[in-house]
Amino acid sequence: METIKTDVLVIGAGSGGLSVAAGAVQMGASVVLLEAHKMGGDCLNYGCVPSKALIASAKTAHAMRHADRYGIASVTPQVDYAAAKDHVADVISQIEPVDSQERFEGLGVRVIREFGCFVSPTEVEAGPYRITARRVVIATGSSPFVPPIPGLDSVPYLTNESLWELREQPEHLLVIGGGPIGMEMAQAHLRLGSRVTVIEGAKALGKDDPELAEIVLDSLRDEGLEIAEGSNAREVRGVEGAIEVETEDGRVFKGTHILVAVGRRANTEGLDLEKAGIKTTRSGIGVDASMRTSNKKVYAIGDVAGGLQFTHVAGYHAGVIIRSMLFGLPSKATTRHIPWATYTQPELAQVGLTEAEARKEHGTKLEVVRFHFSHNDRAIAERKTRGLIKVMVVKGRPVGASIAGEQAGELINLWALVIANKMKMGQIAGMVAPYPTIGELNKRAAGAYFSPRLFESDTVKKVVGFVQKWLP
Repeated sequence: METIKTDVLVIGAGSGGLSVAAGAVQMGASVVLLEAHKMGGDCLNYGCVPSKALIASAKTAHAMRHADRYGIASVTPQVDYAAAKDHVADVISQIEPVDSQERFEGLGVRVIREFGCFVSPTEVEAGPYRITARRVVIATGSSPFVPPIPGLDSVPYLTNESLWELREQPEHLLVIGGGPIGMEMAQAHLRLGSRVTVIEGAKALGKDDPELAEIVLDSLRDEGLEIAEGSNAREVRGVEGAIEVETEDGRVFKGTHILVAVGRRANTEGLDLEKAGIKTTRSGIGVDASMRTSNKKVYAIGDVAGGLQFTHVAGYHAGVIIRSMLFGLPSKATTRHIPWATYTQPELAQVGLTEAEARKEHGTKLEVVRFHFSHNDRAIAERKTRGLIKVMVVKGRPVGASIAGEQAGELINLWALVIANKMKMGQIAGMVAPYPTIGELNKRAAGAYFSPRLFESDTVKKVVGFVQKWLP
């Protein structure tokens, strides 16, 4: 067995692990990276990238069906599901060189394509290697959680991992789970020509502001998506091409394929964490604000650490621990400025506190600013006026923003910047946005905060009247 000593050992070559490896090696640390499966992790191979590529295909099909709203003859698209999957594969192939073993070895990282497990608090074995590192970073990500629904293990089911291997378009797709993954794939398949039913035990898009989520859900229902909320799956039965899901209220949903999208589970199996003295929680590996585990020489970042499970959060965690590992400086992670988006159409995005959370935390100090997409000229021109932006403001500073509508995932960027830097509404109102753009909505929302203060204030009117009397 070969013995390796290194400054930093990274376990997992997903978004977080790759960010740590690239940053550390380029700053002068020696780095070993372990990856037993695919470089790029879930995001590149099964998550963010392929899903957005398929959504792009679906958007094109939808636009063809509804071109008449723009004075163009609508047509029924001839969807080639296998070709759409080829498009997905091509997108992955264009991005994967950035995450490749060759690139990271070119940077100076030693990449070992083996699974790693702890054999002591300071040592990890990976195949024929025993590695000792000054610091270890666990970035093994998460996998689809498959619930113990009776009968599910006896029928062929899909997850966000196996979905991309499917080449034959589902005639009727049953989706168990109404979270972001479930709703994105439900709308995509609906637009590509499948019938789709979403079965959700509680509320679809339940982690977002309910008023904003309902805008999205209403739009999806208008497109023909069947959404059964408050429907816990009690039993799954059938065979390939003829699957039934019976819910606790006695309803039976029939389809040809089933996609399980009820959540994620942290990838901790096989790491032998107990040998390193690393404690776990129900959601993953326990960490403190600095992303350190109970073994202070070991960090856990991204999905495996529980909390918000997004690619950009893993990248953010990487930046936090680089500061601590390489420079010995204090560095802590927070979530108040972390945005997220669901890429349905219309999109749904959030940063900071929702209205309910802000009311609970700030009470009567909270002001909620609202601005509708129907008042935005670009949205009118594009015929995409269904949407709303809400900004939660306390003493002139935004503490949260919720957006449903066209390009919500792009619009939320500004509010993430504002909240991260504790900016005030006056600074957003002072911004000049090009006309006509969807981005102008952010400035108009800030303007809506000041409008009653300026245009409905008797004091302001008296001051203006007095000044006008004396101006030459």
